[in-house]
Amino acid sequence: MSNVSNDKHTAILDAAHTLFGSSGFYETKMSDVAEKAGIAKGTVYLYFKSKEDLFMAVTRRDCEGYLQQLENKLQDHTTFTDKLSVIAEHHMFYYYERKQHTKLFFLAPNNNPELVAYMALFMEQYMQAVVKVLLEGRASEPELMAQSYIGMLDRLKMDILFDPSFTEADAFKRAKFAASLFSKGAMNNLHPAEDDKENNIANEDIE
Repeated sequence: MSNVSNDKHTAILDAAHTLFGSSGFYETKMSDVAEKAGIAKGTVYLYFKSKEDLFMAVTRRDCEGYLQQLENKLQDHTTFTDKLSVIAEHHMFYYYERKQHTKLFFLAPNNNPELVAYMALFMEQYMQAVVKVLLEGRASEPELMAQSYIGMLDRLKMDILFDPSFTEADAFKRAKFAASLFSKGAMNNLHPAEDDKENNIANEDIE
């Protein structure tokens, strides 16, 4: 894709993201996207065959960016507790940065099997990223714990979407609370083999 084509492609995705987020999928027209992107309506169809296709492209870019950014942030930290904090802050601030575009989440295409399948894949990839951190922390039942942690963060993020007065400080507070609460639970739920190892080391120190 040439630089000009790439610029137009990006402009269309940026415009669609804003409009889908502020107006919802059904209220947004392809002509609205073209106007906001500063290009002709016909040009949009050169890149995306339908509004559903465009919504999928916006979703894919968002989700792929979410996972890549999370991976990059995790690589910058080494301790288990720090990584749990990274996950919590990344989760909360993803939604905080989009609090003016909540219709992107609530007014998406109905009964779109491609979208449903993709979101299931994204959630699995996200969960496995969290599972990896929990395995590094030697937590038992890492998949159940990953589901629980993501579920906790998903509930905490709902205030962002429904409370207009929600602030950046509120997002930090919830991320810190979730990471602290969960890390304490995880450390008390080590894999049995690792737990025995910890006890043996403690006994050797006493002797």
